[in-house]
Amino acid sequence: MIWNDEMECLPRPEMDALQLQRLQSRVRYAYERVPFYRDALNEAGIDPAGISCLADLQCLPFTRKNDFRDHYPFGLLAVPMDDVVRVHGSSGTTGKLTVVAYTQNDIGLWAEVMARTLTCGGVTRRDIVHIGYGYGLFTGGLGVHYGAERVGATVIPMSSGNTARQVMLLRDFGATAICCTPSYALFLAETAQEEGIDMRQSKLRVGFFGAEPWTDAMRREIEERLGIVALDIYGLSEVTGPGVASECTEQCGMHIFEDHFLPEIVDPTTGTPLPYGEWGELVFTTLTKEALPVIRYRTGDISRLVAEPCACGRTTVRMDKICGRSDDMIIVRGVNIFPSQVESVLLRLKGVQPHYVIIADRERGAMDTLEVWVEVSENIFSDQLGDLADLQKGAELALQEVLGISARVKLVEPHRIERSMGKAKRVIDRRDAYRS
Repeated sequence: MIWNDEMECLPRPEMDALQLQRLQSRVRYAYERVPFYRDALNEAGIDPAGISCLADLQCLPFTRKNDFRDHYPFGLLAVPMDDVVRVHGSSGTTGKLTVVAYTQNDIGLWAEVMARTLTCGGVTRRDIVHIGYGYGLFTGGLGVHYGAERVGATVIPMSSGNTARQVMLLRDFGATAICCTPSYALFLAETAQEEGIDMRQSKLRVGFFGAEPWTDAMRREIEERLGIVALDIYGLSEVTGPGVASECTEQCGMHIFEDHFLPEIVDPTTGTPLPYGEWGELVFTTLTKEALPVIRYRTGDISRLVAEPCACGRTTVRMDKICGRSDDMIIVRGVNIFPSQVESVLLRLKGVQPHYVIIADRERGAMDTLEVWVEVSENIFSDQLGDLADLQKGAELALQEVLGISARVKLVEPHRIERSMGKAKRVIDRRDAYRS
């Protein structure tokens, strides 16, 4: 099932022509309306009228998260506040929000791409969609909400938290689709199990999970515990929120809605564009946004682009699962480590639960240390100490084989790792205490 056959199945030459026309229009629009972009393009010696092919995109300057913070709150807007009908924001390390804004047309675009997202999983007006993403300034809840209503589905605007009540309403209201973070989906399944409820017997059949990187091993865990098809979705506040890309039921990469979002992959260090198939940092240029046009936004997310046709019939380029973020990556003893690498190892081990935290530390004057705390199931934790020791040793050997460095593994009892209602915190870096 495809929501927008014309755009989602557009032949490549026609998509390229559409993207070029919209790129030329948006760069000119940003140049004329946003002083930040006018200054950046002038400094780079670029005349928007000189853009003649998609390859010229590589000559345009990047936009970074700090640019949003430096122009807080509304310095990057291309329209007067009278035309802004919605403001969202995401938290930042400085205490200031990354602020984004929408015109009425932007809200319509957002509903359109989220309708495409949900339709990728087969959602129709006959479905009941339970939304466990947070509402409010976070873009997740309302973005999915508007898309589900555009499809004509029944919406349960639950938001995050109050997990026991969510389990109750999932069953009582007969939800057929669920939308939340993957870590929260596991928390829901765990809570249901503790209450003696088998979610596999509910009416749920599909889930849309995003807002944090997750592995195929976690996908299998979610599908097994909830009895659903688990699909990966992608978005970010600076570009629009959720609705930038979505897996279809083929589960072979997320279809990017390229008529609205122009993707690139670049080397995270040099910024050099990379070809299809190579892993690097994901970069997006918005092609239709009014309130907040964005040129070459560096997402910090590590992925790759796949151009091969998909069996579902969509012709859009796909992006692979996010394997980590450039700012989530930690370097320990010279080795780059992503939480997804650790997760893929842990979830292959029998008796290990999908709740873990990675701790990087350093004793004064000594080299870096890496420790992984991971929960084990109740029956494993209560077994003989020798069995726990064997599991710990096996985990340490498996991690060393994948990571290339040694890591201490600490097996902890169920519920020891703090649960998250939204994005799970996977990395604790204590080494800052020793840095001058």
